[in-house]
Amino acid sequence: MATTRISKRVTVRTAKDLGQALGLSVADTAEMEFRSDLTVALAKIIQAGQLTHAAIAKSAGTSRTRVTAIANGNTHGVSTDVLIRVLAATGHRAEVRVKKAAA
Repeated sequence: MATTRISKRVTVRTAKDLGQALGLSVADTAEMEFRSDLTVALAKIIQAGQLTHAAIAKSAGTSRTRVTAIANGNTHGVSTDVLIRVLAATGHRAEVRVKKAAA
């Protein structure tokens, strides 16, 4: 007998809500939010076109294909340390700001 799977559409507004909807731990949700913020900022910097993807890749020690993927917001399989190296290769750096999480 075949089972029918019913899916329900869920709308989320925050990374915390998304993490809960996906069943992620608080730590995994925090990592997802950090990587998302970093990826969005990095994609904007790369797309601004001050440097070629090839120049960024060479400076960061990664491939041009990977830089292009990051510029398109695709960071699947890209470690956070590579994102930070690519950011540095563009002449930028991240600042760390720590704040108490909302309850």
